[in-house]
Amino acid sequence: MKNIFYFLFIISLFTACQGEVNQKPNFVIILVDDLGWADVRANYPESFYETPNLDQMASEGLRFTQAYAAHPVCSPTRAALMTGQHPNRLGITDWIPGYDKFEERRPIITPSINNELALEETTLAEKFKDNGYQTFFIGKWHLGEEEKYWPENQGFDVNIGGWRVGAPQLKKGISNGYYSPYGNPKLADGPEGEYLTDRLTNESLQLIKENNKEPFLLYLSFYSVHTPIQPAPKRYDYFLDKKENMIVSGEKAKYKPEGEGQTKLIQDNAAYASMVAAMDENVGRILQELKAQGLDDNTWVILTSDNGGLSTLYGEGAPTSNGPLRAGKGWCYEGGIRVPMLIKGPGIKNPGTAPDLPVISMDIFPTLLSIAGAEYEEKDGKDLSSFLMGGKAPERELLFWHYPQYHGSAWKPGSAIRQGNWKLIHDYESGSNQLFNLETDPGEELDISHDFPEKTIALEERLMEELNKTGAKFPIFK
Repeated sequence: MKNIFYFLFIISLFTACQGEVNQKPNFVIILVDDLGWADVRANYPESFYETPNLDQMASEGLRFTQAYAAHPVCSPTRAALMTGQHPNRLGITDWIPGYDKFEERRPIITPSINNELALEETTLAEKFKDNGYQTFFIGKWHLGEEEKYWPENQGFDVNIGGWRVGAPQLKKGISNGYYSPYGNPKLADGPEGEYLTDRLTNESLQLIKENNKEPFLLYLSFYSVHTPIQPAPKRYDYFLDKKENMIVSGEKAKYKPEGEGQTKLIQDNAAYASMVAAMDENVGRILQELKAQGLDDNTWVILTSDNGGLSTLYGEGAPTSNGPLRAGKGWCYEGGIRVPMLIKGPGIKNPGTAPDLPVISMDIFPTLLSIAGAEYEEKDGKDLSSFLMGGKAPERELLFWHYPQYHGSAWKPGSAIRQGNWKLIHDYESGSNQLFNLETDPGEELDISHDFPEKTIALEERLMEELNKTGAKFPIFK
């Protein structure tokens, strides 16, 4: 009899230990490509788009109203998220491999970039893998032209859909953008009519179902809502009707000049709206599956974007508007760098609140590793874990951005810095500065550099100091 009790004791002890092992939290990062701050209704109630699942996520977690991408375009931000480092340190300050069709006529020469995230860099996935996590990547990678730099060589056990390109491809007879065939060497084509956003979510759900007994990091990086703008199968007709019935008071302008470009001022693109809706629906499916698998009470979910919405181009035709924020993707104005960021998890305090704490892409690296109990070297990101759980916010004096290349949005090489509510933008062609007070002027409509010359000089000096500290490269005149 004693042997039986002893045996039962050992079994119960083993089971308890297994329970402790499996208490490590899971993590789901959802990165939505080109999703603007005003594309999420919880941020912008006037939005033409509808995002009930993201709004629900915001009500269950924290919605950061002043969250920023590390850069106005995708590859630099993605590299920063993966490493916790400023894009300058990684030598990636443009989308990979970058292209400027007007290069010949430019007055300045822009610096070259690294066309990959170096294998020597320690990635978030590598850190999680070293700490006993399964690591899954689904979707857009865009951090290396060669296969040796793709997710499976950067710490991910599984890579579905991640390769060199930054958007669904349109090549006659080979790929059909968001609809199968995809022409993607890391994603088998699906049946006719399959929509890419649905497919990537299906792959994610399968991984969650098959791996719910061990802790995991799932990085779902949607190609949506990047161009090509192709209507999602559901709700396109709904948004066409909604556009038809829109009531626009007065003769509101649809575009306004921004440098040599045009910024869209109204959200009315039904195809884009259907893409936002498809993304939102699929985020809801992820959250529902976590609940169905009994994982929602032990899983942190982080949703954000790699840059602001595409609202500014050389000509008209941008698909979205960033609401009250100025310009869009490619620009260092708020419309190009302020993004949605929603975080929900088992330790969240004050769910449903919207802190105005400035946060940025690099913060995801130390925050998640801290929650997971993993050791890491703090670089440019700040650990938000204590703040998420009701503690003190990390100290942060400033944020800064560096985009020394030209962009198809009509952006010219420049940099920006935010210190408190002050924000300065420096232009390298003219050497001029613009100064704004974001507290009174979040739309950056009034340049007050001439009213505050000392502040302008001080911020420019501090910006150059930070750029040099992070190894920034600068454009030079021809």
